[in-house]
Amino acid sequence: MRIAIVGLGSMGRNHYRIAKKIPELRIAALCDSMSSEEYPEPLFRDVDEMLLKVKMDAAVICVPTSLHFEVAIKFLDRGISILIEKPISSTAEQGRALMERAGQTGARIAVGHVERFNPVVNALINELEGKDLFSIQITRVGPFPPRIADVGVLTDLSVHDIDLIRYISKREIVGSRIFKSRKLVDHHEDNAILSFSLENEVVAGITTNWLTPFKKRKVEVACAEAYYEADLMTQTLVEYSAYKMNNSYIHRDCYVPKAEPLLSEVTAFLEYVRSGKPGQLATAVDGIRTLEIIERSQRGS
Repeated sequence: MRIAIVGLGSMGRNHYRIAKKIPELRIAALCDSMSSEEYPEPLFRDVDEMLLKVKMDAAVICVPTSLHFEVAIKFLDRGISILIEKPISSTAEQGRALMERAGQTGARIAVGHVERFNPVVNALINELEGKDLFSIQITRVGPFPPRIADVGVLTDLSVHDIDLIRYISKREIVGSRIFKSRKLVDHHEDNAILSFSLENEVVAGITTNWLTPFKKRKVEVACAEAYYEADLMTQTLVEYSAYKMNNSYIHRDCYVPKAEPLLSEVTAFLEYVRSGKPGQLATAVDGIRTLEIIERSQRGS
């Protein structure tokens, strides 16, 4: 399968590295208006020129969020399937327009919610099977990233976790509220707490910011039968169960098979392009749903 990678910033370079590991994948072209690095593949400065000169089966889009729509629509117009880094677009309305165009041309859209492929997330889902779910709490914090200039923490970070809440719980979010502030920058929020109600009286929350001097990525799930702590960075999962009145409990380190999430995601995308089966991938519907939740919550706050 021949693909193009558009945008060679941090995430684009990661996709390039991963693509090199997949034997059945060929990088047909690269596109970045600013890159000064040298590559053995053709490197274009303009998307339109690349689309005129290069034949491809699919593309990975890693440009800044503000450019997602205008770049993605060019590929969909030509019936070329895309894996677009999260979020799907700047707004839910743009996301719906992309999905409509894909439906017209037969192209497929997958959204890069890569945490779905973190092995600890899937180990957690397996542990939760058949259990009575009470709550989900996700913490995603870290220092301010200078590379991010066009969005705040809600669009850059919280979209991961809104998607994870739906993916882990297998429930829809029916109510939400967002509290946010600007502490380090004046153009976008850098600090937020999000609260959600899910179907069947499950509650969830997200704590996220660019104020913490170190990165933390944790998912905590409370069930009737046990309490789980999943570390998305170390890919470790701990279960606490059999609580006693004397505050004792059983601690169990759950087995988590190690894997590189991005490699798993790209492999799933290639299968989606071939077969039309998205598997674990976040689809356009998932990407739009996440943005709708953020936009609705912001209107109500």
